[in-house]
Amino acid sequence: MSTLLLKNADVVVTMDAGRREIRGGSVFIRDHVIEAVGQAADLPQSAGEVIDLAGHVLMPGLINTHHHMYQSLTRVIPAAQDAELFDWLSALYPVWAGLTPEMIQVSTQVAMAELILSGCTTSSDHLYIYPNGCRLDDSIEAAVGIGMRFTACRGSMSVGRSQGGLPPDAVVEQEDAILRDTRRLIETWHDASSHSMLQIAVAPCSPFSVSRDLMRESAALARSYGVRLHTHLAENFKDVDYSREKFGMTPAEYAESLGWTGHDVWHAHCVQLDAAGIALFARSHTGVAHCPCSNMRLASGIAPVPQMLAAGVPVGLGVDGSASNDGAHMLGEARQALLLARVGHGPAALSARQALEMATLGGARVLGREDIGALAPGMSADCVAFPLGDVGLAGGAVHDPVAALVFCTPPRAAWSVINGRVIVREGRLTSIDLPEVQRRHDVLARGLANAVR
Repeated sequence: MSTLLLKNADVVVTMDAGRREIRGGSVFIRDHVIEAVGQAADLPQSAGEVIDLAGHVLMPGLINTHHHMYQSLTRVIPAAQDAELFDWLSALYPVWAGLTPEMIQVSTQVAMAELILSGCTTSSDHLYIYPNGCRLDDSIEAAVGIGMRFTACRGSMSVGRSQGGLPPDAVVEQEDAILRDTRRLIETWHDASSHSMLQIAVAPCSPFSVSRDLMRESAALARSYGVRLHTHLAENFKDVDYSREKFGMTPAEYAESLGWTGHDVWHAHCVQLDAAGIALFARSHTGVAHCPCSNMRLASGIAPVPQMLAAGVPVGLGVDGSASNDGAHMLGEARQALLLARVGHGPAALSARQALEMATLGGARVLGREDIGALAPGMSADCVAFPLGDVGLAGGAVHDPVAALVFCTPPRAAWSVINGRVIVREGRLTSIDLPEVQRRHDVLARGLANAVR
């Protein structure tokens, strides 16, 4: 059995039941599980590997609850730079129609590398477009290669423009094929065990790209296997208008009518979730992936996060797609969540520690995980260390090193441990040859964009 000692951190942010912050703390790991957390003097002094974290904050790995990793290939496409959601999608659907399996694999590793270097150890991904032989397996294999804990969401689109949907008919699938492939993926890949590195979720894309029948059948399928459900909901006013016009309901009412509320469901965005929707989500323990950068980038609005948290809605953070955020820095997303909440709801709307809690425990709750999100005995060995000597933290780290991680310019992770394995060592990703992967990624990105010119 292998052991790892992370010792002498300036502060260990545990996110445990007591929300302890331990000065001069250590974490002792055996194989892929945390065995002890406490003052350095009270823990073992030796291990198979010992890493001295003096000058660092050590905390649970951050958890990303919503992403579209393939979109790293289409960042900053000129036609989509200044558009709201529906126009942004319309500009990019023709580009995404050229995706290939290699593009999915390479873009997933680039997106995951960016996340890992920002302190993220667990991520979901929502892949809902499958042209040219692309499969969710392409993303899964990339995740296995890089070593990230992964919730892979089998997305889908089945209602094209000819049927009143938003996506072009060329990028939608037949619903029987969607359900058949979803079953295959769950049976092939889903691991429900504690400390699982890979889980599958069922994730029709949105109310404006799939039918009522597919929403209902997807929910029934997911529950027959005990896996989670995910989709986009109430992202902007056009989204709400579409739901009222097409279904005669608010997005939250529509979700409830189809069985899309409950402890096993999480929705992305919910920017325009009304008071009745918040109350419904709180009663049913339906989760929300809050994506502040994307919401600002697409001018979707300011999500009522303080009200959701006050009501007891499970809320995690998501970076959303790389083409609607153009970045994937999870610590930066926590900072933006704090700032945006204050713009919309006042200076006391969200604290730095609340933002970090959303990025850790909140994300774990949204993804239905009880084994990640905190540093405590028995939890999965996912932890990250941020360097307090970063110039962007100068001064702030002196007064409150934990809050400084959110208020100040977000640093990159100096160390990352995922499932007991050191994935980032002194700021360098160890599991893949990132420069080579990134070089190939940019070649593929140029080719994808040029194909539609």
